[in-house]
Amino acid sequence: MIIGIIGLGLMGGSMGLALKNTKLVSKIVGYDNNIANCEEALKLGLIEEIVNFEDIKKCDVIFLAIPVEAIISTMKNLTDVDKNTTIIDLGSTKDEIVKNTSKELKSNFIPAHPMTGTEKFGPSAAFNSLYNGNVVVICKLDTIDDIHLTRAIQIFSHIGMKIVFMNPKEHDEHAAYISHMPHALSYALANSVMRQQDPKSILMLAGGGFRDMSRVAKSSPVMWSNIFKQNRKNFLSSVKSFEVELAKCREMVENEEWEKLEEWMKNATTLHKIL
Repeated sequence: MIIGIIGLGLMGGSMGLALKNTKLVSKIVGYDNNIANCEEALKLGLIEEIVNFEDIKKCDVIFLAIPVEAIISTMKNLTDVDKNTTIIDLGSTKDEIVKNTSKELKSNFIPAHPMTGTEKFGPSAAFNSLYNGNVVVICKLDTIDDIHLTRAIQIFSHIGMKIVFMNPKEHDEHAAYISHMPHALSYALANSVMRQQDPKSILMLAGGGFRDMSRVAKSSPVMWSNIFKQNRKNFLSSVKSFEVELAKCREMVENEEWEKLEEWMKNATTLHKIL
């Protein structure tokens, strides 16, 4: 198969590297609106060749590794691809993307979300084991032809991913809690410190806990504002849920209810029995 990757940052670049280690592909080509990204991706060996958008359309498989808003707009320019071409998006939201999929692409478009990533972005952030051992959600829609679904399953399996099937609405509800809300909390934590009178002095004391919680605040603001926009309703619901729990904590401390606070904390520790 000839693989075309649109978007040569962390996700797209890592997909190129991962696929190089399989026997599924004969060639990997790439396209990115950012010329610097193209040059860097070639230099790093993430893909073998940079091609124009029309040539990307001729590939056997096209990966969309770009922000979720860009996925929707880009798919409008892919309606003339061959029906044998499999299009796979790697976006962090699914429902809006599926709703905006044109009828021409219903049979060969695979909505997918690899549940992996880092706070880094751009071609230099890519590495070949990003996908290995992690879960990928595939939205198994009735409109998808079996040949394309089978091809997507084969690709994700060969790069070491664990496949979970879920409908788009269910995916977005779950992702709001497990991915989208934590990013918002990390941005909020970083901003709360940076708005203090002397943030540098505060950060001198930063240990592992703060670093772990604030790490994802280094993630791409463009990408994450897109995600919050597309999954607005579920995102707001998850934030409200968090605010309820944070308010409980504040009230227990204000009222000096230490035993009650300890029980609340104990309940939270049971999460890691599931993980």
